[in-house]
Amino acid sequence: MGGQTALNCGVELHDKGILQKHNVQVLGTQIPVIVATEDRQLFSDKIAEIGEKIAESFACDDLPAAIEASKTIGFPLMIRSAFALGGLGSGICENEDQLREMGAKAFSLSPQILVEKSMLGWKEVEYEVVRDAADNCVTVCNMENFDPLGVHTGDSIVIAPSQTLSNEEYHMLRETAIKVVRHLGIVGECNIQYALDPHSLEYCIIEVNARLSRSSALASKATGYPLAFVAAKLSLGIELNDLQNAVTKVTQACFEPSLDYVVTKIPRWVSNLSPLARPFAAFFCSPHSFFPPHTRVRRT
Repeated sequence: MGGQTALNCGVELHDKGILQKHNVQVLGTQIPVIVATEDRQLFSDKIAEIGEKIAESFACDDLPAAIEASKTIGFPLMIRSAFALGGLGSGICENEDQLREMGAKAFSLSPQILVEKSMLGWKEVEYEVVRDAADNCVTVCNMENFDPLGVHTGDSIVIAPSQTLSNEEYHMLRETAIKVVRHLGIVGECNIQYALDPHSLEYCIIEVNARLSRSSALASKATGYPLAFVAAKLSLGIELNDLQNAVTKVTQACFEPSLDYVVTKIPRWVSNLSPLARPFAAFFCSPHSFFPPHTRVRRT
């Protein structure tokens, strides 16, 4: 088992003292780091320690607290569930009635939600990052959603690498990703998600997932960089400089792939399955996928 389910089980095993009782060692990213990325208030505090930017928000443990937070944030607002898979319990609320309805559903899935300022319409950008125990850290791939913020990444068209970021925007977010991952102390693979104002250099960190995700699968396919394989090796204490690049067979894994093509993920729903079924991903390559000429920015 992997992904969010494994993280939640690992945290619970740690909290109940079962890992300590049986002298089980956690490899790679440690439990306190996982909790710091999953607990919305702890994450906010950790990001503030290095002066990075997150949206104005309040971590709430019950619905009355969420209602109270909405009076400060104002509508529309965004709610995000802690310790949740695939954006479950998250979404935009236009008014208090929607907040009560969505908040009740969110608290049925999670012990905590984040009530945050809405950045609806901003670009959503993601970076896949690997870091080893010796603090070597590289960004393997970046991606952007075709849909603006408000549509979950799993339900959106995603393009790798990004096609509308300027050189300044790309490196600004790349440097921030490395800074954040090093500060958190993640060992292995993770991804960091941003909201980026399309009209300025203003950005906010949405979240960091200290695990592989569906976006990691896209990044691996797009770059040929085997993220799951590398993450497993890094968790064993092997350094990036000592891992062979599985593609070239002659260089090490401590490099950032450079792509001269575009990979696009399009979600596809199968009509004869349950409405709860997650979309399947279809991949295809195109040098000009979906972006009209006036929106394309060449990165130099």
